[in-house]
Amino acid sequence: MSVVNVTEQQQLHVSIDFDRFPEKYTCKGENVSPRVRVSGAQQPFLAIILEDPDAPEKPFVHWVIWNISSGLEIPENVSKVERPPEIDGAVQGTTTGLSIGYDGPCPPRGQIHHYHFKVYGHDGPLDLRPGATRNDLLKAIAERSRQYGEAMATFQR
Repeated sequence: MSVVNVTEQQQLHVSIDFDRFPEKYTCKGENVSPRVRVSGAQQPFLAIILEDPDAPEKPFVHWVIWNISSGLEIPENVSKVERPPEIDGAVQGTTTGLSIGYDGPCPPRGQIHHYHFKVYGHDGPLDLRPGATRNDLLKAIAERSRQYGEAMATFQR
């Protein structure tokens, strides 16, 4: 698997509205995706990977989405379909749980897990099939990603 070299990239500013996941965005609630704001983008497209490095299956991937126009805010409750209508041109991949689109945090009871929203700025649309995996996306942007930013939140059941 190719790894994106984030040390040579320009910083993206990624923000979410919380430090600890509200239940609404988890398996205890509605399991809808949160709003994600990105600023400082100098590349025309963004890709997002949401992952949990604390899970036994490392990392546990909760969301894979790419071809997001960098001027857009990622809205709350993005449809769980290959090409969500809320984000023109965006394509979603497969999570570790084998679903398309956002799959919210659901760690074992009693454990605090950390969830990283990793955002990559890339130079053009990616020619990846809907349902592609995290590894497929990382390979596709390995040479094309020029910006990177991250936000993190925790959750415990």
